[in-house]
Amino acid sequence: MNDFDFDAARKDMGRWYWWGIPTFFRCDWKEDPADSDIALLGVPHSSGNGSTERDQHLGPRAVRHVSAQYRRSHGRFGITPWDICRINDAGDVPLPEAMVNDISIQHIEAYARRFNDAGTRLVSMGGDHGITGPLLKSVAGPHSRLTGGQKVALVHFDAHTDSYRHLPHWLGSRRSSAHWASYTVEEGHVDAHRSTQIGIRPNVGTPGSKNTSEELGYRIIGMDEIEEIGVQGVIKTMRDRIGDMPVYVTFDLDSLDPADAPGVSNLEPGYPGIRIGDAMRMLQGLRGLNVVGADVVCIMPTKDNPNQITAMNSMVVMFELLSLMADYKKNHPDA
Repeated sequence: MNDFDFDAARKDMGRWYWWGIPTFFRCDWKEDPADSDIALLGVPHSSGNGSTERDQHLGPRAVRHVSAQYRRSHGRFGITPWDICRINDAGDVPLPEAMVNDISIQHIEAYARRFNDAGTRLVSMGGDHGITGPLLKSVAGPHSRLTGGQKVALVHFDAHTDSYRHLPHWLGSRRSSAHWASYTVEEGHVDAHRSTQIGIRPNVGTPGSKNTSEELGYRIIGMDEIEEIGVQGVIKTMRDRIGDMPVYVTFDLDSLDPADAPGVSNLEPGYPGIRIGDAMRMLQGLRGLNVVGADVVCIMPTKDNPNQITAMNSMVVMFELLSLMADYKKNHPDA
């Protein structure tokens, strides 16, 4: 027993998902923004959408648990992101007033801005969709190091538009999961005329929500149109609008079909959603663009099935997003 090499044993066990402390994709845990080129950040927030159950704050922990088993190489891109960039688990945003949405939104922005100041790209795991507003504000606009002071083109996967500027608040929250897609445009962080909302269901529940998106300048590609133009049509529309702008991607899991994501906070039955394989092709269609930030939101682990398929598909989306960033950095090492 005296000859037992503990370090070698730990290294050998690192391949097994059920061994060790769970982090995103078994990354090292490094909270200092300067330690990463791409940081994976948990945002355990669930007070921005009071119209549904509030278990979205459990999302980061659920995805850390399943992501240890995922492959670390991207077969279609032919890369291993960790061989290209320093990619670490940066922990969770501390939210001491978590049940008070509008204060928490300020805390999320302040915490995330430290990463932009360090030139570090974030892929965040939420949390309800209210987290996207502060994350966007931290990475885009005049102060932004990563965009060079530019706005971003937003690629927004969702069953809902989240641009409800026609409503003053959402059950008291003014920076809610229903408002972020409008206030980030009005405050100079998103160029809606270069942005696309993908997967909107025909039966979104609030009258006027599609109108406000179109008034702001967004291009909506709803599920009915996706069925007509297919994956390649979606990719062409996104890329034509983005041009050479920096990109932010937000992926609400309720854009997926309920068969692929039953554990979400705004489940939309009846109308098909995007199937996970098609969603991956759409994300991969952004290859070569400058994705400066991204998030995955609205996983509800307490509603997931026993196989945790929603958590696993959340993991897959997160991996695609960090792979887009790593692939871009491979070809633009100074970015």
